[in-house]
Amino acid sequence: MTTTHRLPTGFAPLPRDAATEFWVVRHGESTWNVAGRYQGQTDVPLSPLGHLQAASLAGRLTAQTFDAVYTSDLARAYDTAQAVAQRLSGPPEVRIDAGLREIDVGELAGRDRATLEQDYPAYLAALRTDPWRTRRPGGESMADLAERAGATFRTLRERHPGGRVLVFTHGGVVRVAVGLALGGNLEHAWARLSVLNTSVTRFLLGPEGGQLLTFNDAAHLETLEAATEMDDIVGEGAP
Repeated sequence: MTTTHRLPTGFAPLPRDAATEFWVVRHGESTWNVAGRYQGQTDVPLSPLGHLQAASLAGRLTAQTFDAVYTSDLARAYDTAQAVAQRLSGPPEVRIDAGLREIDVGELAGRDRATLEQDYPAYLAALRTDPWRTRRPGGESMADLAERAGATFRTLRERHPGGRVLVFTHGGVVRVAVGLALGGNLEHAWARLSVLNTSVTRFLLGPEGGQLLTFNDAAHLETLEAATEMDDIVGEGAP
């Protein structure tokens, strides 16, 4: 069934023959999510709960049809993608795109919040002043991630005009997707967005703009014990 995505009266809808509908999924809980450690592009596996979260999402999306499925090359996203894709109609091939990787946290990889306070006070002070442009030591800023991941989404849109694409990625990239949907960077709001593990965010992206359809939908997790909000963009208790 084709869903009609309406805009308020007086606004023209996105041309569906050129716009791509993205379903963007954050990976299941990882072992470092549990430990409260920054992971970034470190290849950390899913936790036992993360596997259950992926299975719950797979049950929810059983027999759904997508024109393509893409994933970050990091194991926590790739393994989530594989668990879900085998239940989709097809099932479709899972394609890897490194442009969907999480933000590079550089020297912060493996550290927790307490060690950041102790070892990187200058970085944290800069982050409070300019959270959008401050780079993680030896890594990326949120602005860098927005440029990289934004370019990846635009490439996928051009590759699948008028299609429906399922993407498995990370909390930071989900925030970039929301920015694309709303027509600009979330420079002053991204840190306020809660992105749960295996939550689904849906948006349309066309040549001239986007439209946010749903955000952080994790209804499939209601019967599980927890759905962590810990990620590498905000971090537990981060400013």
